[in-house]
Amino acid sequence: MLILQLLLKVLLTQAAQPDCTPLGHRVLPELEKDGDLIIGGIFSFRTGQDGYPDSFTKMPQIRPCKDFSFREFKFAHTLMFAIDEINRDTYILPGIKMGYRIFNDCGSSNILGAAMTLVNGLEQSETGANCFKSQTVKAIIGHSGSTPTMSFAKIVGQFHIPVISHFATCACLSNRKEYPTFFRTIPNDYYQSRALAQLVRHFGWTWVGALSNKNDYGIDGITTFIKAANEEGVCIEYFEAIESTSQYNEILRIVSIIRSSTSKVIMAFMSHREIKLLVDELYKQNITGLQWIGSDAWITDDSLADIYGHTLLTGSIGFAVRNAQIPGLGPFLQKVNPSQFPSSIFVKDFWEHVFDCSFNPSELRKRCNGSENLRDVQNSFTDLTDLRFSNNIYKAVYAVAHAINNLLLCEENQSSSPNVCLKLTEIKPWQLLNSLQSVNFTTPGGESVFFDSNGDSPARYELINLQSVNRGKIDVETIGYYDASLPKDQRFSMNNVKVVWRDGGDQVPVSVCSMSCPSGTRKAMQKGRPVCCYDCILCPPGEISNKTDSVDCLKCPVTQWSNTRGDACIPKEIEFLSYDEMMGILLGLFSLIGAFFTIVVTLIFYIYRSTPIVRANNSELSFLLLFSLTMCFLCSLTFIGRPTEWSCMLRHTAFGITFVLCISCVLGKTIVVLMAFKATLPGSNVMKWFGPLQQRLSVVSFTLIQVLICAFWLILSPPFPNMNMKHYQEKVILECNLGSATGFCAVLGYIGLLAVLCFVLAFLGRKLPDNFNEAKFITFSMLIFCAVWITFIPAYISSPGKFIVAVEIFAILVSSFGLLFCIFLPKCYVILLRPEMNTKKHVMAKINSH
Repeated sequence: MLILQLLLKVLLTQAAQPDCTPLGHRVLPELEKDGDLIIGGIFSFRTGQDGYPDSFTKMPQIRPCKDFSFREFKFAHTLMFAIDEINRDTYILPGIKMGYRIFNDCGSSNILGAAMTLVNGLEQSETGANCFKSQTVKAIIGHSGSTPTMSFAKIVGQFHIPVISHFATCACLSNRKEYPTFFRTIPNDYYQSRALAQLVRHFGWTWVGALSNKNDYGIDGITTFIKAANEEGVCIEYFEAIESTSQYNEILRIVSIIRSSTSKVIMAFMSHREIKLLVDELYKQNITGLQWIGSDAWITDDSLADIYGHTLLTGSIGFAVRNAQIPGLGPFLQKVNPSQFPSSIFVKDFWEHVFDCSFNPSELRKRCNGSENLRDVQNSFTDLTDLRFSNNIYKAVYAVAHAINNLLLCEENQSSSPNVCLKLTEIKPWQLLNSLQSVNFTTPGGESVFFDSNGDSPARYELINLQSVNRGKIDVETIGYYDASLPKDQRFSMNNVKVVWRDGGDQVPVSVCSMSCPSGTRKAMQKGRPVCCYDCILCPPGEISNKTDSVDCLKCPVTQWSNTRGDACIPKEIEFLSYDEMMGILLGLFSLIGAFFTIVVTLIFYIYRSTPIVRANNSELSFLLLFSLTMCFLCSLTFIGRPTEWSCMLRHTAFGITFVLCISCVLGKTIVVLMAFKATLPGSNVMKWFGPLQQRLSVVSFTLIQVLICAFWLILSPPFPNMNMKHYQEKVILECNLGSATGFCAVLGYIGLLAVLCFVLAFLGRKLPDNFNEAKFITFSMLIFCAVWITFIPAYISSPGKFIVAVEIFAILVSSFGLLFCIFLPKCYVILLRPEMNTKKHVMAKINSH
């Protein structure tokens, strides 16, 4: 490279001498026009030099440049049109005529040679004896490929000559250190790659294949795309790179990868040459159903319609620079004629190809007579529906013209009074570069043109959809837009145009490694696979996911629980023993039945209150006992229903006081029985110590102690309603918190103490000689009472939720029924069914006999 630079500098130095002999083969321009300043152009009117090595010899079989590229030919004529338009403009460069030298070269080495010829500016005379230095080009427009442009832009930059590309999009060309004089009127691939990644994510494609060609354009572009795709949550199933010169076996290998892959979307960051090779092979192997996403290098290329597998590309989408109209270009193209460029070989070949005639009379085809006219034909050269990249050339020419025009304008010097004006011959290359860097104008079509610090143009794209790809014609539709200057969430937008998808379908393709996880599930990554491959796991109870593809499940608040679908938190079920459920109804019914039976017994005793059996069993204590039993049955109702502050305090205190009253009465009756037996003994006078007054006082005293215990409990730490969320995760148990466990134990303990005392005394008097020994029945009732409350303790501790309350009510009812039936049922039996036994003689019989 250094030797080449030295050689060029020597040639430029020698050109200042009047006599010289140019070295090497002279490269002639394909199209040229003289002028006061010259714009160079490098295009490839023919393609096809690239090929692939023969699979047997492994030697490259290079195809000659024989395929016509009408698009490139149109690029060149757009350059010529822009120069012609500027020359006729009286505002830009007045009095100065612009000329051009346009080279048609195929292959990187030939393109580099053409660039060196434009930089060198040496022309050889007809005799070849002398040479002179012609005007060096002010700027070079081209090339369409990134790699060829890189090969000569770095060298041309050493001579400070601007290179303005209309199609070279590689982001690497924005490196100002390596390419200090490079500009372009097309956005660099950094923005396109990120736009493509955002496009893929927009349609929900998280599992895609990636292809590129093996050059700087493809590798840089696809690398940026993959990085941006990963940021968007898109996974790449495979990445392969090929060239049009790759071996056929290499193409077969990549086609095999495409066939076996599960992704149905392919991002192809390559030129039209590689796409043609791949699609033709896919067509041969009948591999269909692929959704192609293309870079701007091929997505609008007209030559795609000429390949065998062109139908496979129907539905392809990709970004391209915005389309534009160039007024006057159509008539200019239709006027093209070989007579304009008699020395151009390509123009003659182009004419023979279009009109199927020959300038050589020896050929069998008809003779080209000059009457042919491009107005009578329709092909991609005269087609004006897609001028995206032609417009870039148009803007590039105008950018150079405006930059030179700005330098030629006379501006008042602030340091001195005379005006400072530059002449065309005085413009230095570095001055043109600085002027080009600051150029800012609007084209006749109304488009703003400027360059940033890296020589790049604003990144604005149209989203293109190949709605039909027929033989010789491509139907292109704009379906969206992308503007990198906007905020990220506003850059990409879709319009209302109907999109045609792969194979002409109207359904958006699906390309995912794993289907989306619905609400109520979360994603669980599959070991050793990309993050887009996952399993859907149900959220555990108490956690939800209310959107698709949730990474984690969210815990519900403490008062809520997940629904059956796991996609929403709902209030937890509140559990308490209510009157609406069967258990509450049954317990309440038994409570009322117990109270009813007690009232019935009370009525029987009241009606037969004067009979011996009633009077003999201390009727006053009996009625008080029946009253307390009625209260015991009814107090169980306070345990049913929604706990409140008052019900919680009432249920335990009422239960404790009524049961103590009940046991106190039973204890009083037991003592009376024992005292009555002692009183029958000779010389005994114990009954005066436990008469009616003492009986009443004992009942009041025993009950008052429980009242005091309950009062202290309510004052210090009363029971209160509480939401228990620990026992059940999915339920809230609404219960009465005891407040003070000591107070509750004291209430139960006092009841138990009286019950044990009563049981012991009754047990001692169970065999006293009496036909109706009440101590015997009290013993049975206390035995039931103690057994119930002893078993109540472990049942109370182990029962969950509302069953604790049910156990407590059950204990109250069973012990109350035990007292009622054991003490009063035998008496009622005698009163109602055996009246002959309800006599004083019968009651006192055993006592007298004893």
